[in-house]
Parts: sequence; C-alpha cells; structure tokens
Amino acid sequence: MSGLVDWTQALSPEQVPIDRAGAGLNTQSLDRLRWVLQSEVERQRLPGAVAFIARRGCVALYESMGFCDPAARQPMPVDALFRIYSMTKPIVSVAVMMLVEQGRLLLSDPVSRHLPEYLGQQVARLTEGRPETVPVRQGATVQDLLRHTAGLTYEFLGNSAVHRAYAQARIGARERSNDAFSKVLGALPLVAEPGTAWEYSRATDVLGRLVEVASGQSLGRYLTEHILLPLGMRETAFQVPGGQHHRLAEPFPRDPDGGLQMKVIDVREAAALESGGGGLVSTALDYARFLQFMLNRGTLNGRRLLGSRTVDFMTSDHLGEIPVWSAASQALLPAGHGFGLGFAVRKARGLANVPGSIGSYFWGGMAGTTFFVDPAEDLFAILMLQAPNQREYYRMLFRNLVYAALDD
Repeated sequence: MSGLVDWTQALSPEQVPIDRAGAGLNTQSLDRLRWVLQSEVERQRLPGAVAFIARRGCVALYESMGFCDPAARQPMPVDALFRIYSMTKPIVSVAVMMLVEQGRLLLSDPVSRHLPEYLGQQVARLTEGRPETVPVRQGATVQDLLRHTAGLTYEFLGNSAVHRAYAQARIGARERSNDAFSKVLGALPLVAEPGTAWEYSRATDVLGRLVEVASGQSLGRYLTEHILLPLGMRETAFQVPGGQHHRLAEPFPRDPDGGLQMKVIDVREAAALESGGGGLVSTALDYARFLQFMLNRGTLNGRRLLGSRTVDFMTSDHLGEIPVWSAASQALLPAGHGFGLGFAVRKARGLANVPGSIGSYFWGGMAGTTFFVDPAEDLFAILMLQAPNQREYYRMLFRNLVYAALDD
C-alpha cells in the first residue's frame, strides 16, 4: 500500500486517513460525486448513503450524507449499519474456497456428496405444453452453486411452476434453520439442468449450509472466526445488537417513485436462518476491509486467508458459453460480463453501459448496497444505501462518478 498511514489499521471511522492525492483521484470530481448524491437526498429520492472509495491503498472518500432513519430525520453516521443482502454472497463464497484450500471440499464434488437432500433431484420441463418433472441427467456440483448454474432460482424471478413452488414453500422463511431450509429446497424441482444455464438463485444459501457441514460450525460462527474477525470486520453479523439499533439504516416508509416498497428484513432479532445468500449486516468500513483483502489477492495486514491464485480463480469468468436462463437474470448480468465464483466479472472493456477495466468484478444487494473492484486500477468503491426500488439507478450513477474522478 502506498499511503503513509495504513487505513486498514484504523479502529474507528475517525482514524481513517483521507489521501486523495495518493489515490490519484480528482478533488473537484469527488466534490461533484458528493454533490450529486446530496442532491438526490434533497429531492427526497435517496434517504441517505455512505460512500467509500480507495485506490493504491489510500482512501479518497469516506463520507455520509442524508438520513439513517428518514422518518425520524436522523442524520446518517459514517458507521451506519446496512442490510447488505446479496453482498453476503462474496463473503460466503470466500468461506467455501477456504474450505477447498483446506482439502475439505472439491469444486467438482456433487452437492449431494455433502448434502444428501440434493440426491435424485428433478428438473421441470414442458412436454407438449404440459408441465412435468424428470430426473436430472447429472447433479449439481459445488462449482455450480458458486457460479449459479445449479438449476436453482429465486421465487421472485418469475412465475413458472417452479417459482410458485418456491413461494408456496416459503423458501426464504427466516424461522427455518439452514439445515431445514436446505432440505425443503432440495425437494423442489429445478428450472434447468445443472451446468447448462446461469440463473441467479438461492445457491449461496445452499453454500451456507455446505460450510456448516464441511466445517462442523454454524455459518455465523465460521464466518466470524475465520473471515470477519481476522479481517477486522467486527460489526458484520447476521443480527444487530440492541445497543446499536440506532445505527441501522432504514429505507423510506414509502417508495419515492410510487412503486411497491420492498419490506426489508428485520435484523434486530436473531433468525434461525443465517442466510448465506443475503443475511448479513455490515458497515462501509467493514466491507472496505473485505474488498481490500480481495484486491490484495487474499491477504490483509499480514494475514493470508486465501491463496492469491485462488482469488484470481474466483474473479475469473466461469461461464464461458453457458447461456443466461431467464430475462430476469439477464438484467443482473450486464453485457460483456460473465460470472465467477461469487462475483460478476467483466470480460470486455466496452459493451456494458458503465465504465470499467477487463477483470473488474462487482455485486450488490437488494436493498441498494453495491461495490466494484478494479484490479487494473488498484481501485475499489462501495456505496451503502437502503433504497430498494432505486438500486440499479444509483449503482450506475455511482460507477460513472467514481471513474470520472480518476486523475491519471
């Protein structure tokens, strides 16, 4: 890292040094980024946000704006807690790859070797216009779960018989344990043959259960002991303790654009389900430590948790010519991108409607949080907010504003 002070050693937000010159980011452009986001707050379209941008080991921007609780007009602190939803997936994917490096799993392992409820799965199909289920030709592997080619889906991505079965089973019910969730899901039909199509799905929730079986620990305990505490992510967990509820960021009570406002999960109380696909709460500073660890190719503050080549492998495209299954999933994977093991990965400089280098990777959460990492630029950026219906707009806006600030 090039900064005079290593920001990853900071014990509190106040100790994080800002070095725009060291990061090679333009001050006027960063001021514009702040102004644009603040304008969205003043238009009452964005409740509040925390932005974090780092490059070359230096923090160029770490600021909050707007309101943590817009109904109460409570200002947003930089250490606000956010429901990060699917930004949980990269962390759980790292946990899986740590177990691979320890020899406890192989990516080629059939999922059913570790979770027998996935043995003998059925796939849905139409025969002469009639729905039916048939046995899968080959069961999903651990790699299929990591890259979302296991034939699973999300109940909100369509209205087929499979999607309806997910909904009827209340597959996302938080009162089920990870074990009980996995057994219910394993009995439901697939939307596609494993390995044949990319469909964004509850696969990472299955990986959460896989971590439990392979490690002998609950998912929360494994993440805490082997990833979160070693990286200094002390405020990332599946539940917000009572004394910290005032720091929990909230969305508007009603969607500012007039749509149906998504109900966010209640993280004030412990849930039986520790969702590997979307259950964590975190801060911008905590997640920044995770992304710096990824940008450093598996190490932070002298502690190596993952091999450098494993990080390279995870952030490479694993789809090749495998097609995207549904229009809903296609909307999540921009043109010129593939998918690695937990991340969308850029394969072409052009094609997508936002800038970025080949090899950059990203993902986001349903409530609005987002990040991207650009190894070619030694850059990562995080935008934390809780605006579910506006999430795609702010992801694109933020990406454009960050790249506009690069000053070399």
